[in-house]
Amino acid sequence: MRSTLTEIRPTDRIRDQRIDQVVPLVPPRELLDELPLRGEHERAILGGRDDAHAILKRSDDRLLVVVGPCSVHDVDATLEYARRLRARAAQLSAELCIAMRVYFEKPRTTTGWKGLINDPHLDGSGDVNSGLRVARRLLLEVLALGVPVGCEFLDPITPQYISDAVCWGAIGARTTESQIHRQLGSGLSMPVGFKNRTDGNVQVAVDAVRAAAVPHAFAGIDVDGASAILYTSGNSDGHVILRGGREQPNYDADGVAGALGLLRRAGLPERVVIDVSHDNSRKDPARQPLVAEDVARQIANGNAAIVGVMLESFLVGGRQDLGSPEMLTYGQSITDGCMDWDTTVEVLDGLAHAVRVRRG
Repeated sequence: MRSTLTEIRPTDRIRDQRIDQVVPLVPPRELLDELPLRGEHERAILGGRDDAHAILKRSDDRLLVVVGPCSVHDVDATLEYARRLRARAAQLSAELCIAMRVYFEKPRTTTGWKGLINDPHLDGSGDVNSGLRVARRLLLEVLALGVPVGCEFLDPITPQYISDAVCWGAIGARTTESQIHRQLGSGLSMPVGFKNRTDGNVQVAVDAVRAAAVPHAFAGIDVDGASAILYTSGNSDGHVILRGGREQPNYDADGVAGALGLLRRAGLPERVVIDVSHDNSRKDPARQPLVAEDVARQIANGNAAIVGVMLESFLVGGRQDLGSPEMLTYGQSITDGCMDWDTTVEVLDGLAHAVRVRRG
């Protein structure tokens, strides 16, 4: 114990004054070697990325649908959802390219549970090394089912551990304006969507797409966990995600037209993905089907610029507060409210029908 000021080294009085503990982080290569990609994983990853790329380029007229829990907290329930989704995706594959939403990081406006990687035991212990291992293992299990995966990237170090297993990526509304995340998007190997800001500002998402499309150099870590300068080539598959803002939706025809106008003026491809949750549904999961129905009408009426839809869905509808893990309802979200499985099936069928009509 340090008893007097004279016993403290000068650097101790300056550095790490609010750091309680430092734990070594497992190097990415160690985790990648422990949980490697195999043939069935690679087929799902490359196929999912190629399909998303083709839809964004409009050489594939299907609709990209990213659907799943708001955030993963229960591995068993997530895998049950993945098995159900695999069967439905196969039935609708002619109209929809379905990727499962498998989100491990939960950005918070103030405080709250930060996701499976940061808190895998749901107890605030912050066992990040275990969280990374659980997350990567789950990704491989979902991919082994042949289901492509979509993730949101929040921490700029995390992609070294899981991005090789991701088919479609997102940058959230709270980080779209961040230069760090625009640089990150420019180097990711899959298509990346940028959400409009939480206040509804779409221009910052358009700016993010432009920024991510060009090369960058920035500090990070390499696969061995060593500090490195990363040089990127730019990501031409960037796109805007409309999620509404401050209870003001932007999924309707006027909102879509406004976003396309901003993209046109920026000289960017005119394509959008619509998130039917968040402020587009006023954060009410019961409104997601209504929003999806409106989006489906726009698709059926021939709007080819709507290339994708995002849905928040789990086995059980609604949400629950995080408490003792053994007291939680199986298959129900502990973050944002979700549609239940049966409602999700109806929404997917409606979107598939809209694509068929658009083709006609």
